[in-house]
Amino acid sequence: MKEPLFSILIPSWNNLAFLKLCVESIRKNSTYEHELLIHVNDGSDGTLEWVKAEGLKYTHSAENIGVCYALNGLRPLVTTNYVLFMNDDMYVLPGWDAALYDEIQAIGHQMFFLSATLIQPRKFFCKSVIAPANYGESVETFEEERLLKEFRDLKHGDWQGATWPPNIVHRDLWDRVGGYSVEYSPGMYSDPDFSAKLWHAGVRLFKGVDKSRVYHFEARSTHRIVKNDGSLQFLRKWGITSSSFMRDVLHRGEPFGVEIDTSEQLRKDLVRSKWKRALTIFRPTKAREIWSRSVE
Repeated sequence: MKEPLFSILIPSWNNLAFLKLCVESIRKNSTYEHELLIHVNDGSDGTLEWVKAEGLKYTHSAENIGVCYALNGLRPLVTTNYVLFMNDDMYVLPGWDAALYDEIQAIGHQMFFLSATLIQPRKFFCKSVIAPANYGESVETFEEERLLKEFRDLKHGDWQGATWPPNIVHRDLWDRVGGYSVEYSPGMYSDPDFSAKLWHAGVRLFKGVDKSRVYHFEARSTHRIVKNDGSLQFLRKWGITSSSFMRDVLHRGEPFGVEIDTSEQLRKDLVRSKWKRALTIFRPTKAREIWSRSVE
């Protein structure tokens, strides 16, 4: 067996049908061998037994601990140079990993953050995603054969502002910024926060790779959780709103390599963010409310 190239971290919360399809796609459509690391939240749907039967490396929590704790808990199991975060409701398409590794080799250093390009069934607000392109919204309705025939014909291009998964960094860079920030648990806005940490660590290459394509079912589990107030947490931590950071700093979704001068807009948004932060200074975040209830 060849040495694995990427360590693929997949948190999963009672989503066994999607997880099986995700793992199958990685095994079937990858160019290279990879290390699969699964965090099983709860697992009462049979996920834990399946992961064990498949011989996959895993961690387990009796209840849902959120994406940040899950990812950080998997980090000690990583044996490769590259940490890749993937959702369990994703299906990787042929060549997805070769496109990322080709990009990494061309970069020639560790100060990068790359994302694959998502294909999603429903309309989406960001130009980084190919949408709507509906090949099914469930395992039962998934048109795998049609997707495999057509995915290369969907026009897009490399884009700026890598943030959400599937994303990949060198493990030394992951460790330098401390992984995902657990104060955002269960995980809302932890993706832009991770990008912001990388930016402050000196990373300036945030790139979405067009040829690395992944179908995302958008099987949201966020309706099952008590959400943290991530937008307010981000504003208080970084002094800028998440939307302003994405638009003015990372230029997420814009064509890669196109120079965009948003310096004036950034100055205006920093002032607005300062006022917004001041106006919400006495507003408790949901994360803080949860902590307060726990000590009453």
